Amino acid sequence: MKSLGLKIDLHVHTCYSYDAVTTLKEVVVYSKKRGLDGVAITDHDTLAGALKLQNSDLIVIPGIEITTRRGHLLALNVTTPIPPKLDINETIQRIHEAGGIAVAAHPTLFYKSAPSQRTASYDAIEVINSTAIPFQLFKRLNQKFATRLNLPQTGGSDSHYAPEIGAAYTLIKADPDVDEIVRAIKRGATTPVGKSIPWRMRLEGEALGLKRKV
Repeated sequence: MKSLGLKIDLHVHTCYSYDAVTTLKEVVVYSKKRGLDGVAITDHDTLAGALKLQNSDLIVIPGIEITTRRGHLLALNVTTPIPPKLDINETIQRIHEAGGIAVAAHPTLFYKSAPSQRTASYDAIEVINSTAIPFQLFKRLNQKFATRLNLPQTGGSDSHYAPEIGAAYTLIKADPDVDEIVRAIKRGATTPVGKSIPWRMRLEGEALGLKRKV
């Protein structure tokens, strides 16, 4: 059977994010368990975890979930830090200067620091985010936003707890090379796939996070 593309979860957090508990080892273990070819590590305002996973036997796209003045933005395929709290368009410009692409993270999820819908310089739109509640409603709203801008669509789990990895992912028609994958995303060779994270799993993650903070 011909492959439909690489399975890449394009929104994964690790313990290098202030609100996540997934270790770098768990990223590799659970990604393989879920049948993924790779992940984008997108910790909040830091590249530390992503850069430490570069030599694993998993495809790892280095990234950041950047806090801008107008919401959160995924920077994919960047290896140099990009400062938070800048204007969103300046942030996108810096992502491009660093050789990366800018993906609007959970763009209609008003309770998750959704990025501005008034900028037209995104490279892609995250239409499936497994943390969305209600899932189907926000999936449709995100798809409508991406269609209106005529931009590529992606999917990611937005996992903060290891078992959540792979709840959503993007099928990407590309060779297993990070630069090729990112170029494929930009030209729209993507199919977002995924579902909502089960409530029990969400609660387990929250409980583990609270336990580790004590």
